[in-house]
Amino acid sequence: MDDSRARALKLWVVLSRAFAAVADRSREDIRRRGLSPSAFAVLEALHHKGPMPAGELRDAVLLAGGAATYVVDRLEREGLVVRSPGADRRVRTVALTPEGRATIARHFPAHAAAVQRAVAALDPSERETAIALLKKLGKGATAPGSRGSGPRASGSRSPAGGGRRVRPS
Repeated sequence: MDDSRARALKLWVVLSRAFAAVADRSREDIRRRGLSPSAFAVLEALHHKGPMPAGELRDAVLLAGGAATYVVDRLEREGLVVRSPGADRRVRTVALTPEGRATIARHFPAHAAAVQRAVAALDPSERETAIALLKKLGKGATAPGSRGSGPRASGSRSPAGGGRRVRPS
């Protein structure tokens, strides 16, 4: 195997392990708060983006259609979200209830601090460099004509196993 290929494989292994370590800390923190990673992802997306059509919400939190419906059903039963018809009656909009807003407002700041602790091995400058490099890597892997493009390249599944993907700023 040539050195370039070996280094690419090494990058993949290191990237995967680093992601798994940070994602594990994130999931542990969310579960300690009595929420599932998928439920937290839905609440967090609605908290930061506001009400949105169910399909957009599903895409924002990287859940398959059936899984997203299940999570929203459960959150609706718990009184944390509400569905309402949109201007197009075929589209249902999902929004936080006052209880849902209070729940995510109570948990999000502490969860963000837990994620910050999980990435604390990098100083702020290194984090900025990592963000830029990982954005470049992701765009390159999904660019038309790249060998990394294809139906799975854009991410149809949450990398945290039901958790949420941190959206780049």
